[in-house]
Amino acid sequence: MEVWSESASQLSQSVTLQLEEGESVHILHPRQIISFQGNPSHREDRLMDITGMYRKRKLIQSQIRGSAQLMIGLPAGYSLQTIPIQDDCDLLFEWKHVLFYTEGMRVERKVQTLKNAIITRELVKMKFSSHDGQLGILSHGPLHRIELHPEFPTYIDVGCLVAYPENARLTPRVYGNTLASQHMNYHWEIMGRGYALVQTGKSDSQLEQDIEGDGFIKRILREVIPFGGIIIK
Repeated sequence: MEVWSESASQLSQSVTLQLEEGESVHILHPRQIISFQGNPSHREDRLMDITGMYRKRKLIQSQIRGSAQLMIGLPAGYSLQTIPIQDDCDLLFEWKHVLFYTEGMRVERKVQTLKNAIITRELVKMKFSSHDGQLGILSHGPLHRIELHPEFPTYIDVGCLVAYPENARLTPRVYGNTLASQHMNYHWEIMGRGYALVQTGKSDSQLEQDIEGDGFIKRILREVIPFGGIIIK
């Protein structure tokens, strides 16, 4: 199977999958399919299992068989990265980041601890393995690998973690001094061997306002100086 973007940008708004005869792919967000070229009978929609229905808040996934070509639209600000999956892959993923996976992929469900499930609002992580498969991961911004250490912790924002090794130990934490810990999202304190995958397109409404609008000092001066709104542009 070939996968390519419709532009050179990492945040291209669509990807195209080219399937040869005998190849097959499962699409977990079938409403994102923009176009399809192939025999109509080569698309088969089916009900997800109960776990998939719960996690995706939807009922349907699509199986596409080759030969066929399809274009999939991506939400604004999101990117797609195709990850090769082998039999020894030990990464645990969340369903919400999985856009597609190739036929023959084996899926194992790993139940989280209750504490971690409450924080992530996800009860089950998914482990994929295959002799030679591909996993399409949807992320807010490009994906980045972070090497983990078995003894020294790495802190990763809970909302940015996409996948981590099954052997890793995760504990929800904040870190730094009192002021820092009071003004941050929960982070995972992670120790283990291997690497974690993080999405790097983190949103910050205050940062966006500062970049697009006026600086903090200018806003204060506008308020405290008489006629500041007229004088200071």
